[in-house]
Amino acid sequence: MALNEKIGTKRLVVGAHYGTFEYLAQRVTAIIMAVYTLVLLVGILTMSGFTYQGWHNLFTFTVVMMPIGQILGSLTMISLAWHAWIGVRDIWMDYVGHVGVRLFLMVMTLLWLVGSVVYFINILWRN
Repeated sequence: MALNEKIGTKRLVVGAHYGTFEYLAQRVTAIIMAVYTLVLLVGILTMSGFTYQGWHNLFTFTVVMMPIGQILGSLTMISLAWHAWIGVRDIWMDYVGHVGVRLFLMVMTLLWLVGSVVYFINILWRN
């Protein structure tokens, strides 16, 4: 009765619901990026001219003394990095068999994404 031993509270569950959080994170970050894309599209369509000041105002607009443009831009960049991390990490886990190479690629990907977010936020928030 080896088959019956795996049923009940002593059953070893492997892989069940481990991807739920990543699935939801992918969907939420995609929604954030889609909303920001629509905000940028509306901003571009209502921009008076394609000047430096117009582009600057597109990313640094304020609403009631709150830097909404910078907050939305930062949130979107963080969402983009998180979205990319989940996707690229899954690619490395699925297609790179050697553990050392996979770890190296994951660390390099993570460093690149964190560096990109820091660089973007530095550019967006400096005066």
